[in-house]
Amino acid sequence: MITDPFFYLCAVPAVLLYGLAKGGFGGNISILSVPLMALVVSPQVAAAILLPILCAMDLMALRTFRGRWDAVNLRIIIPASLAGVVIGALTFRMLNDAHIQIIIGVIALVFTLNIWLRRGEPPKRGPGRLRGGFWGAVAGFTSFGIHAGGPPINVYLLPQKLEKTILMGTIAVFFAITNLAKVPAYIYLGQFNTANLLTALVLLPLAPIGVRLGFWLLQRSNEKLIYQLCYIFLFLTGGKLLYEGVTALV
Repeated sequence: MITDPFFYLCAVPAVLLYGLAKGGFGGNISILSVPLMALVVSPQVAAAILLPILCAMDLMALRTFRGRWDAVNLRIIIPASLAGVVIGALTFRMLNDAHIQIIIGVIALVFTLNIWLRRGEPPKRGPGRLRGGFWGAVAGFTSFGIHAGGPPINVYLLPQKLEKTILMGTIAVFFAITNLAKVPAYIYLGQFNTANLLTALVLLPLAPIGVRLGFWLLQRSNEKLIYQLCYIFLFLTGGKLLYEGVTALV
């Protein structure tokens, strides 16, 4: 088990950030979790420690948002996500974290800048098999390596302007299935060693605190604010990931 105090100084807020997002508040703020933990351990170790905690959070989020999700979208994006997870597992040894960071960063920045620079209110879009299949697969792929599937799936879901609890419930179901699908591959790739699992067990009690706090904040925030926060965090994290990815390769 990891005993470095500095690790827990980074890991505790990282887990709570993920809990806030799972509870529906803050949108893509959870994408900061792996980079925060990676200040002390490698991104691969951080991802392995987080995955069991995320699966526990997913169960809580499913209970919190039970029945409040968009079944039409889920039928499109879940199969695509599972395909993305398979691609992520097969290419795990080929692509490093910097490549994935650059991909996500570019997607997030282009999407948010397009929204902000467009004149007038962007038109509402409905579900689409082609768009949903593409972004669902990208989300599954980027989620596999560093748990960063939030920006791609938000690129698909946010323009639909779903009611805030339906939006967050749909995301909760999507990632519950996606994260569960990653477990066998993580086992096969040797990501779940004793140290990582024991460390995850120590951090696990933070999971319900973060999820409940996120849901509490969601209920006390208006829908416009939630979407504004989603776009802001999407832009900030996109810029951060792009910068980190480029500097890592230079």
